[in-house]
Amino acid sequence: MDQARYYMGIALEEAQKAFDRGEVPVGAVVVRGDNIIGRGHNLVETAKDPTAHAEILAIRQAADTLGGWRLNGCDLYVTVEPCAMCAGAVILSRISRLFIGTPDPKAGACFSVNDLVTDSRLNHQVELSAGILEEECRQLMRQFFRQLRQ
Repeated sequence: MDQARYYMGIALEEAQKAFDRGEVPVGAVVVRGDNIIGRGHNLVETAKDPTAHAEILAIRQAADTLGGWRLNGCDLYVTVEPCAMCAGAVILSRISRLFIGTPDPKAGACFSVNDLVTDSRLNHQVELSAGILEEECRQLMRQFFRQLRQ
């Protein structure tokens, strides 16, 4: 569990980068063994790209680092439960384990609204752990949306 908290802390640092840019503060890191091979934070507004989610950017960087799209044996740490697009990318990239900070009760596609990553009808299922640094991840989101409303 200490390892999960450590890497989620790094994902939170990525989320803070998004927050500082005025982006929804979601951060993600892809880990293989003891090495971070991909990092990302939301850049939707900055890039004017609806697919520039933290998870997508981290997965792209990891695939580039490994020189291939199959991320078997890799773990993804993300501060907020992935949406359907990102959950699909997790499945398609063959991520082995997914660690989530806080749920997304409105758009989460891993256990809140849908259960895509564990759906046995799909060709790949992902081992799922949630609630890693949950309060810290939730607070960053709350702070962002509180500021946005003001």
